Amino acid sequence: MRTNFLLFCAFLALFGCRDGSNSHVATYIHLNGDAMGTTYHISYRDSLGRSFQAPVDSILEAFNKEVSTYDSSSVISRFNRSAEPFELGFTAEEASTWTIPAPGDRPGAHFVSNYFISLDYYHRSKGAFDPTVMPLVNYWGFGYQGEQAVEKVDSARVDSLLDLVGLDRVLALEGSRMTKISPAVQLDFNAIAPGYCVDLLGKFFEKRGIRNYLVEIGGEVLARGLNDKGEPWNIGINTPSPDAGPEDIKAVVRLKDRALATSGNYRKFYEVNGMKYAHTINPKTGYPEMSNLLSATILAPSCTEADAMATACMVMGLDQAFGFISSQSHLDGYFIFSRPDGSLDIRHTQGMEALLVAE
Repeated sequence: MRTNFLLFCAFLALFGCRDGSNSHVATYIHLNGDAMGTTYHISYRDSLGRSFQAPVDSILEAFNKEVSTYDSSSVISRFNRSAEPFELGFTAEEASTWTIPAPGDRPGAHFVSNYFISLDYYHRSKGAFDPTVMPLVNYWGFGYQGEQAVEKVDSARVDSLLDLVGLDRVLALEGSRMTKISPAVQLDFNAIAPGYCVDLLGKFFEKRGIRNYLVEIGGEVLARGLNDKGEPWNIGINTPSPDAGPEDIKAVVRLKDRALATSGNYRKFYEVNGMKYAHTINPKTGYPEMSNLLSATILAPSCTEADAMATACMVMGLDQAFGFISSQSHLDGYFIFSRPDGSLDIRHTQGMEALLVAE
């Protein structure tokens, strides 16, 4: 699974002139900053000219306190260290009635909400999306314990860690407590949390009457309405190469009232003795997943779903991922893969055709 928030998408024509010569331009406000180990960019139209920088930063900070594995005091970190049943403060029945994203005024609500969503996507993807892969992520040197290459693979150790993987068999909610079969079981929501937080911020803007906005965190995007030119938002998909810069674009997508997320293995990997090890860990084999699929861009109604499905696709590989996304009428996908001669090729769902900007 993806274990960090790399920027796989680049923005085109996001920031326009604000000289008042155009009714769309005059009321757009742009925010940016650091979040979740990466950056965020927000653009929105508000006739009242309100800046929401402070509340946005506050939401991001509070969310990080629940799901960041890099914060030792976060809810998820305390759960990962726990040897006893973990007290949530509310029952599973109560949590199951929440809308998504969960209410921000309930401490621990986002942690539990991410669990419930993950459980759904775990079953839909037949285990390709599985946040209990955290112990394996750490073993392979891509987790919160620090990035380090595995010089010699211990297959017995990998097999033992696989016994801790499987969202529906290693965790259970009993009343207001979450239990696990072993204290060594750990969760990692890094493959869903950025998308979820994008949706959380989108909900924040909608509650304030904002109908035209774009929220991006580390390349995960939610677009509503129109941009400052009165057009759908143009989002670039990076060329999947370790040397590609933000402006090296393979395709441009027109995005309106949908979300987009991209996952890939071409930036986050290391090489030992001629073998490449990527940060997407297959929860079924326990080993890094390396295939000819270089990146998967998924369009969905919510960024939470787009984020999770992009990760699941990288685990599935090109053919299975394409078939899976094609079978979901509300999803679209754009897949970049390498041919045997090293050249790049693409495959996309039928619905993407009308959304791609002609070069």
